[in-house]
Amino acid sequence: MHGEYKVPGGKLVVVDLEVEDGLIRDFRLAGDFFLEPDTALEAINAAVEGMPVEADSTAIAATVRAALPEGAQLLGFSPEAVGTAVRRALVTAPGWHDFDWEIVHDKAVSPRLNLALDEVLTARVGEGRRRPTLRIWEWDESAVVIGSFQSYRNEIDPEGAAKHGFDIVRRISGGGAMMMAAGQIITYSLYVPASLVQGMTFADSYAFLDDWVLQALRSIGVDATYQPLNDIASPTGKIGGAAQKRLANGGVLHHATISYDIDGQMMTEVLRIGREKLSDKGTTSAAKRVDPLRTQTGMERSEIIERFKATFRSLTGAEDGSITADEYTDAEALVESKFSTDAWLHRVP
Repeated sequence: MHGEYKVPGGKLVVVDLEVEDGLIRDFRLAGDFFLEPDTALEAINAAVEGMPVEADSTAIAATVRAALPEGAQLLGFSPEAVGTAVRRALVTAPGWHDFDWEIVHDKAVSPRLNLALDEVLTARVGEGRRRPTLRIWEWDESAVVIGSFQSYRNEIDPEGAAKHGFDIVRRISGGGAMMMAAGQIITYSLYVPASLVQGMTFADSYAFLDDWVLQALRSIGVDATYQPLNDIASPTGKIGGAAQKRLANGGVLHHATISYDIDGQMMTEVLRIGREKLSDKGTTSAAKRVDPLRTQTGMERSEIIERFKATFRSLTGAEDGSITADEYTDAEALVESKFSTDAWLHRVP
């Protein structure tokens, strides 16, 4: 069995192994990482040899860490990366290039319709009715998108939202509020089969699915890094954040919001959580916690989006596509039955 795991921002970890009587046998670790001393490689191989195939990535990582010689240096990878590669080998998980990808960047629609499209397209990928897809959002009105489990009254200042023309909507994934002012945000969604992230912990899957955008950001001069669990950051501040939802049919939604521009004062007037976070962190301005791409690059939003698409295309071989008429129809029906209802918006009061 063969498994690979590209560490986000790091190196490739490759494992080959056999399974005999429920145990890992003939285990071999390889990759383009750095490891000192040389004997540490033998120690890792010996540690994994004989482990039960039921061992999860955490247990494998702990075994590897305990076996390392004193003072060992692992550069570009970690014991956790070895554990993930082993699990991916044991479940024969596919990689990015094992799928035919599509990039969708269609017309602007309402925030509610964007949210409904996320659910519809994720379900279709899970059902095998759509290719795995990267979709770039466009929207025609400003909105605050709160997480599935957030309290409306705790997160939103209704007077501030009304003053600045923000609609309030709720998405199906967890996490915090996304303030989507017109022209100030870049948002993308990935719709992937669960098999792409098999063998990964939930946290590892976040880093894995956002690695392509880190590469895109670095290509425009932004020193972007992944900050667990779901932040994308640079040395000068947070750039964006991601969220996930996994459907029972095997579809996985991973979407992220990247800050292109920001009005820190407006943020504190619309979001209650903005005030609390600022108080907790002793920061006097929302803009000091977020460093948007416009400031860092001087590029137009459209230029950055094109670089995102080009990077994803180069890494996956994706083709340009579009949302079908019946997908729009299904999403519009979902807006009416779910995303525009008070029952959904206030499901957590």
